[in-house]
Amino acid sequence: MSHLSDRATAEPLAALVAVFAVTAGIALYAGVIDEALAGSQAERNRAAPTADLIERNHSTVGLFDPSGLAQSLSAVPDGYSGNVTVRADRTWAAGPAPPANTDSVRRSVSIRASPGIVQRGTLRVSVWR
Repeated sequence: MSHLSDRATAEPLAALVAVFAVTAGIALYAGVIDEALAGSQAERNRAAPTADLIERNHSTVGLFDPSGLAQSLSAVPDGYSGNVTVRADRTWAAGPAPPANTDSVRRSVSIRASPGIVQRGTLRVSVWR
C-alpha cells in the first residue's frame, strides 16, 4: 500500500524561486526585444532628432530665429541630405528640395520675425539618403 509520504513533492520555497526565475527571464527577454526594436526605429527616422537639434540651436528664450538657417544643415547626419523650412508670413529654407518618400517632421514654433515681433510658424525638417 502506498503512503502519501512516498509521492514526489516540491518544497514551496523552491517552487516560488523557480516561478520567480522564469518570470524574471521572460521580463528580461521582453525588455531586450523592446529595446532592440526601438533602436531600429530610431535609425529609420532621422528627422526627429535632427529637428530637436536645429530647434535647440536656433532658439533663444523659446523664440526660433530663422536667420542663418543654412548653418542648420550641419545638424543633418553624415551620409544624409536634408532640408529645413520655416514658414510664417514668409518662408525661410535651406537645403535641396526633399524627395517624395523622406523622413520628415513638422513642429509649431514661435518665430522672431523682427525685433519685438513674434509670429506663429512651422518648422519642417526632412532627412533622406
